[in-house]
Amino acid sequence: MVRGLIPKDYDIATDARPEAVQGLFPHTFAVGAHFGVIIVLENGFQFEVATFRSDDEYIDGRHPSAVHFSSPEEDARRRDFTINGMFYDPVAEKLIDFVGGRADIDAKLVRAIGNPAQRFVEDRLRMLRALRFATVLNYQIDQKTWHALATNADSINQISAERIRDELVRIFLSPNRVRGWDLVDSSGLMRAILPELEAMKGVLQPEQFHPEGDVFVHTRLMLQLLPEKVSVPLLFAVLFHDVAKPVTATVDNTGRIRFNDHDRIGAQMTEAIMRRLRFSGAEIEATVEMVRQHMVFKDAPNMRVAKLKRFMARPTFDEELELHRVDCESSHRMLDNYEFLRRKREEFANEPIIPPPLVRGNDLIALGLKPGPKFGQILEAVETRQLEGTLRTTEEALQWVRREYLSG
Repeated sequence: MVRGLIPKDYDIATDARPEAVQGLFPHTFAVGAHFGVIIVLENGFQFEVATFRSDDEYIDGRHPSAVHFSSPEEDARRRDFTINGMFYDPVAEKLIDFVGGRADIDAKLVRAIGNPAQRFVEDRLRMLRALRFATVLNYQIDQKTWHALATNADSINQISAERIRDELVRIFLSPNRVRGWDLVDSSGLMRAILPELEAMKGVLQPEQFHPEGDVFVHTRLMLQLLPEKVSVPLLFAVLFHDVAKPVTATVDNTGRIRFNDHDRIGAQMTEAIMRRLRFSGAEIEATVEMVRQHMVFKDAPNMRVAKLKRFMARPTFDEELELHRVDCESSHRMLDNYEFLRRKREEFANEPIIPPPLVRGNDLIALGLKPGPKFGQILEAVETRQLEGTLRTTEEALQWVRREYLSG
């Protein structure tokens, strides 16, 4: 509201105890009664109602060992950042700001409330939250807050992988993602969370293909070239497409730097990293496929029609094409294969890229063939000729099968 935006939800803080809140409203449930938090259901909306409190020592980097119901000012002083520590009194229509949040919004500053190191010890995730607010809001981070954050960065892994993942995703989905990358890097959090990206620093590439610099610089440039809105798999395919270059780098007899198999090994590394960060199975599968296939694009103009159509029919192809575009634009800037595939996509757009099969297994049985491994080979051979336009009808396809597999 201070920033002139409509809030997406309302959190209510009160001196009413949890049992009083439950007595006031007919539809409630306690999500954290121990912490004084009650959810009130009203007109189909959920409102989180918390009793003003102060916290005892945090022993697990997330939860206080005990809480005490207290005053509004004490409640504000236990929160994370000044910009999140303000209250609004809707009856008096008055901002209540014990922590200087309004001034920090005006100054576009992310500042921890009180002692920054203490705030980060209470909940390690606040370090990533600080970077997320600075990224999404395009704010600076207060110097003392930054110093405490960088000093404590190595302790981030004390909290759950899911919470770390969610903040990383929000940072990198932001249109300001390059700023987020720089903050995650310079704070030391990249080294702690994604050492595989840190390892890309200083990994040199062949200058004729990569005049922009090392693998780390190349990846950052790709982030910069992405459109504002991107999916999670495309985003992380950009981050991880060259993740295996540090471990595959060799120099051949001619002195040329090579990264043999970096796509295949990179796909394995991508899967391991994303499992470590507890991404969903679907997100992992799509990202891994993009990383595994990203070097195939250079071969597209030489593919036979059937192979090309199968390549383009995969569900991740459109996003892989975008990955290929930013990969090229951030390096040698040759977009011939990208333009070729865009033309082919238009050319194939008028009909299903993989049409319904002309022949199925029961057709082969009707011809007198016995089910077995050869069925798959025959059906694929028929599909290949269908995709290339040499077989157009079921009758033509059956005649071809009779001639190839049944004559003599």
